Amino acid sequence: QVQLVDFGGGSVQAGDSLRLSCLASGRTDSINRMGWLRQAPGKEREIVAVIWWSGGSTYYADSVKGRFTISRDNAKNTVFLQMNSLKLEDTAVYYCAAAVFVAGPPEYWGQGTQVTVSS
Repeated sequence: QVQLVDFGGGSVQAGDSLRLSCLASGRTDSINRMGWLRQAPGKEREIVAVIWWSGGSTYYADSVKGRFTISRDNAKNTVFLQMNSLKLEDTAVYYCAAAVFVAGPPEYWGQGTQVTVSS
């Protein structure tokens, strides 16, 4: 079992920055990759960024490339999402997620943290 606690959301203005954090505990040695997904009101949940635990490869959704950066601190079992140049359309609940298996959806989820961007 892996437990995830995500935090760092808030209300900001367009153009501002926020950093989300996700602390993993439990069987962290079983994690293959971690990432952030978000869900805006009335929309489906979408992948924002992913980082592979071994090697550090990353993936970003086109909508956040160049603005968001995902990183990890393996020693602290923590994943970060640095969000710069925030836009109104970035408003959503952001969820940290962890996957154990190489393929398939994440098995573990954080509780979510709200990010609200206003003009």
